[in-house]
Amino acid sequence: QVQLVASGGGLVQAGGSLRLSCAASGRTLSNYAMGWFRQAPGKEREFVATIRWSSGTTYYTDSVKGRFTISRDNAKSTVYLEMNSLKPEDTAVYYCAATRSVGSIIVDRVYNYWGQGTQVTVSS
Repeated sequence: QVQLVASGGGLVQAGGSLRLSCAASGRTLSNYAMGWFRQAPGKEREFVATIRWSSGTTYYTDSVKGRFTISRDNAKSTVYLEMNSLKPEDTAVYYCAATRSVGSIIVDRVYNYWGQGTQVTVSS
């Protein structure tokens, strides 16, 4: 079992920045990928970014490339999502998740463990 605790959401004006954190416990993360997903009101949950823990390889959805950065801290077993140049359309509940999938890691169905969501609201 992997326990995930997300934090760092809040209210920010358009153009501002936030950093989300997701602290993991329960397992060694070297065989995992850690991802961020988001769900806006009335919309399906969508992939945002993910990182393979061992290699540091990252993937992003097109809408956040160049604005968001995912990273991890091995010592703290924590993954971060640095969000810059935020837009109102980034408003959503953001979830972190973990998977041992060796295939695609940009779809939510392969993620076995989920943290609680953290609300990000970007005002115009």
